[in-house]
Amino acid sequence: MHDATVLDTSPVPGAQLAQALGGPMLEARDLTKRYRLGEREVEALRGVSLTVREGEFLAIMGPSGSGKSTLLQILGGLDRPTTGDVVLAGQSITALSDDEATRLRRARTGFVFQFFNLIPLLTVEENIGLPFTIAGQDPRSVEIGGRIRDAIALVELSGKERNRPDQLSAGEQQRVAVARALVTRPAILFADEPTGNLDYTTGSEILDALWRSCAERRQTIVLVTHDSKAAAYADRVCVVRDGRILDEITLGRRPDHNAAPLIARLAQLGL
Repeated sequence: MHDATVLDTSPVPGAQLAQALGGPMLEARDLTKRYRLGEREVEALRGVSLTVREGEFLAIMGPSGSGKSTLLQILGGLDRPTTGDVVLAGQSITALSDDEATRLRRARTGFVFQFFNLIPLLTVEENIGLPFTIAGQDPRSVEIGGRIRDAIALVELSGKERNRPDQLSAGEQQRVAVARALVTRPAILFADEPTGNLDYTTGSEILDALWRSCAERRQTIVLVTHDSKAAAYADRVCVVRDGRILDEITLGRRPDHNAAPLIARLAQLGL
């Protein structure tokens, strides 16, 4: 059992923020994950439980091999736990069939990964509208067109709607990926090392876009990162080591995203 550390450093400290957040959006209940690696069995997760509330920005961080990416894949319904349960918006996703889980994932979740996964021949506007195209909806309709323009404005790419990916910087391409994940207005957005291929300044642009979507639009976000400066954008940080949650650090919601308090606590933990 870990003890939660509270570091209230900001205009919206943890206690005040907790009152402003909604009810549980995502719950993990005693998750374990074991798999075979050659002749040995690996325990990637060892009894992980956590709750993410509506409108919260949660970061999951830890060193390579700690289990954080495995945890995100299970929380997002991309993989199944060996034991335990994941409940999204009141519905158990681990009890669903593969087809049911896929439908729920498409309807309620968005994903941003380290690699942008844009379609080279499509414009910014068309890439962002791709989830609607895949679902058989017309991205040129008034309602969906409005959503696409809104997502483009959120990631500050207005004026580049007609550009193709090869006409954009790496940071701009990742912002297109963020807009594509947000355009369907998912109940929860999962971001797996979204700044891993970017320099510090460009990565900050991505984190700023994610933070605005949470602070201004109550978007629930789960970010996986090994970078304390990225994790400092979150309201709360779960530190994972050896498949377990080692500590929870409440930062509150701070526009300056100062990483110093988080770095100091991680140093106390030997990380």
